Amino acid sequence: MYITITAQKIDGNYAQSSADFVSYLEKENEGKIMEEQEHFFNQYGDEISAEQVINEIDGNTAKLKKSEPKFYSITLNPSARELRAIQDSPEALKRYTREAMKQYAKAFHRDIDGRSVSVNDIKYYAKVERQRTFKGTDKEIRENQPYATRILELKQQIRGIASGEKSGNIKLLHKEIQRLEKEAPHQLGGKRIIRGMVKPGHQSHVHIIVSRKDASNRFSLSPGSKHKASEVELHGKTVKRGFDRDTFFKNSEKTFDDLFKYKRNYVETYAARKTFLKDPKKYFSMISGLPTNERAFAYKLLSKTGVPIPKIPVNTVQLTYKAINRIKKGIGKAIESGSIGI
Repeated sequence: MYITITAQKIDGNYAQSSADFVSYLEKENEGKIMEEQEHFFNQYGDEISAEQVINEIDGNTAKLKKSEPKFYSITLNPSARELRAIQDSPEALKRYTREAMKQYAKAFHRDIDGRSVSVNDIKYYAKVERQRTFKGTDKEIRENQPYATRILELKQQIRGIASGEKSGNIKLLHKEIQRLEKEAPHQLGGKRIIRGMVKPGHQSHVHIIVSRKDASNRFSLSPGSKHKASEVELHGKTVKRGFDRDTFFKNSEKTFDDLFKYKRNYVETYAARKTFLKDPKKYFSMISGLPTNERAFAYKLLSKTGVPIPKIPVNTVQLTYKAINRIKKGIGKAIESGSIGI
C-alpha cells in the first residue's frame, strides 16, 4: 500500500477552491451512464454529488489565510497483489478507506474540546478510481520516446510536403512511420504506448479530499505539520500540535491486513521502504534473513518492479554507491508511476 498526502496547489499557489480538483476526480465518469459511474462517499454516506463536495470543502475554511492550503489530497494506492486479494472490489476499497480515515484522525496530536481527534472531526470525501493512464515518468513512455520524436518529425515533413513548402515522397514517409510504430519497444493491443493511454490490469485506487479545518470549522487539522507531537503556549493555554505520518502509514497498512487477512511480505511494508531509503545494505540484509520461502517471494516481488536484484547472498555483496542509486531509481520510478507491484 503506497499512501501519499499532498496540499493541493495550482501554479505554485494554494487553490482557493476545490472545484478544479473535484472536476479532475470526475474525469472517469465522462461518457458513462449513471449506473457505471463512481460517486463520492464519506464516513457515513454514499453517492455524494460533486457539487456537494465543492460546497462543503469550500465552505469549511474559516480564518484560513490565502497562503495556507484549504484542503489536502490523500491517495491510497493498493499494489496489484493487494487488489487481487480483495478481487479489485470498489466496495472493499470503500470499507478500507473508512477504516484508514480513523487511523488518519488518530495520527493527530491534538485535542478538540478536551478529547482526542476522532474520525467524526474529519471532513472528507473520497472517490474510487478504476483506471490509471500512462504518464511521462513511466518506463514505457520514456523508452518509446525516441520513436515518438522521430514519428513527429516525419509527420511535420509530410505536412510541409502537402502544403508545398517542402519536397519529398509522402508515401515513403508514411511507410517509415508505420515501421517505427511497430518497432517501438512497448506496445498495447498492437499499438505503441503513448501518454494518456489506459493501463491494463487492476489499477483501482482511492482519492480523498480532506478539509484543512475540522468538521466544526473551528480547529485547524494539518497533516502537513512539521511536528509529530509537540506543545506550545497560545493565548495563555497549552495547545497540542502535530501529525505523525509514520503512525498513519503503518496503522493504515495494518488495517488493510487485519480487514482482509492479508499476509504481507517484508518488502511490501512501509517500514521496509523506509529502511531501504535510509540504509539499502540493511534492507537487503533484512531480506536475506527471512525464512527461505519468504525470501524467495520477496525477490520475486521486487523483480516485478524492474529493480536489479543481487544474485548472490546479500551478506557477501558489496553494494556500491552507484548500484544503490540505481536500485533507488528503479523503485522510485515504479512508485511515481503508480504501478509498483509490492
